[in-house]
Amino acid sequence: MQDARLPRTLFAVLAAGAAIYFSSYYAELPEVVASHFNAQGVPNGWQTKSAFFAVFVGVSVLAVLVGFGIPRIISLMPPELINLPKKQYWLAPEHLAETHAFLNSYYAWFGCAVFLILILTFDYAIQSNLHPDNRPDISRMWYILAGFVLFTLVSTIRMLLRFGRVPPRDNS
Repeated sequence: MQDARLPRTLFAVLAAGAAIYFSSYYAELPEVVASHFNAQGVPNGWQTKSAFFAVFVGVSVLAVLVGFGIPRIISLMPPELINLPKKQYWLAPEHLAETHAFLNSYYAWFGCAVFLILILTFDYAIQSNLHPDNRPDISRMWYILAGFVLFTLVSTIRMLLRFGRVPPRDNS
């Protein structure tokens, strides 16, 4: 059975680490920071640093909602509103707890991945502002994005394999 405790703990550690790490840079940043960059890493959008960090807090809340709110919402929905392969089996009362446990873990890990992408993206912007003449290499962001796409692909395949079939012992 799946357990969401590890990704929940990891999310909390990431949140605490991000709060400490980013707050240590707040005073060093200029009042107006480059906050958006084109595909080559050149800044093309700016905002106040307080707005920049407010956006970080806002998207962090969205990561919490993705990782922990969605499975809660799913658990409260009637089965006819849930789109899941083989849902007659997976949402049957005898399998419902197992299904919800898997979804809790799945979304918790996905929330961690989303939050990690946010942290790394905001760090790229911060480092670019602190070192405008020696910005981090933009390829770093492309590798991070590729890693997230790969994680998403593998996670989606894992979910489809999990729910796309009924275990052989229960085919009858």
